[in-house]
This record gives sequence, structure tokens and C-alpha cells, in this order.
Amino acid sequence: MDIWNTDKLILFVAFFVPGFIALKVYDLLVPGEVRNPSQSIIEAVAYSCINYALFSWLLLLDIKLNLASNHPTWHGIIIFLVLFIFPIGLAFGYWNLRNANILKKYSRHPIPKPWDYIFGKQMSYWIIIELIDNNKIGGIYDTNSFASSFPFNEQLYLQEEWEVDGHQFVKPIERSSGILVSAKDIKSIRFYE
Repeated sequence: MDIWNTDKLILFVAFFVPGFIALKVYDLLVPGEVRNPSQSIIEAVAYSCINYALFSWLLLLDIKLNLASNHPTWHGIIIFLVLFIFPIGLAFGYWNLRNANILKKYSRHPIPKPWDYIFGKQMSYWIIIELIDNNKIGGIYDTNSFASSFPFNEQLYLQEEWEVDGHQFVKPIERSSGILVSAKDIKSIRFYE
């Protein structure tokens, strides 16, 4: 069996690549478990089929107008769109559908953990972290801060560390370049705008 046979290679590209692109883009939008490779192949083929079902009208138009012979540039553009660009739109469309208010009460939220939800918003916050030993750390979560995502262990980097008194931010810690905190040491996090 020669996998480099042109027909087999075209079938592979046609039924794997669009779904693979859709899965990878969706995984960038929603943190999740690392996919099982054998299961991913089935999912990629399924997403490719959905992609073809949604855009079959464009492929039929391409065939009806015989663009491969009459307008090869347009034929190439359509094939490129269906194979590489529309799967990106499919992933964004599915993500938007999952986040639609009307569906939220009927399905699970696509983001698996509140940690990823709140830090995935990319908003700026003043944060007070209460540690398991009851010490408190204050700081700023902003554009140069970072929070790890599921499925990795939760860690938080605050770009500025501040001295706190109760719920008040007193002053920045001198010469601090930020602070890294592991979720296993955190009892609670308070967010302030």
C-alpha cells in the first residue's frame, strides 16, 4: 500500500486537513485536555464533513461553472478557502454558538475551569491572593501578567507586587519585578477593577 499515491494523498488532505485546522483553532480558543491522536483523526474527519456540508453549495457552483478549466485561479481560490480558511470560521462559529446566551443554560460551558474563564477574559485587575498559610499577596494582573491554562497546573504571574493591608493596596514592593504564585498555595483570590 503506497501512501504517497496521488489519489490517497488527495483524499487524506481533503478529509483530514480541514477538520484538523478546525480542531486546532478551537483548541486555541478553548483550553482543554490533550486530545487522543486516534480520536482526533475521527473528529478531524467529522469536522471536515461538516465543513463540506456547509460549503457544498460553493463546491457545486465550482463544478457547475467548470472553474477548473474555465477559470483556474477562481477554482484554486475556492479550493483554498474550503480547505484552509472556512475551517477556521467553523471553529469560531462553533465557539460563538457554545457561548451564545440562549444555549448556555442547555449545555456545559466550553471553558472547563473558572480559572481559565476569568483569566481568559484578558482584563486588568487588582488582585489580593490569600494563601493557605493566611498570608496575603497583592498585585496587578495586566498585559504583562500571565495565568496558565487547563490542562496544565494553575500558576499565576502578577507583573507588579504590592503591599496590602486588609483589602487596601498600600504601596508597590520596591525593586519587585512581579510575583509567581502556584494555585496549590492559594486559598482565595479577590479581583478589583
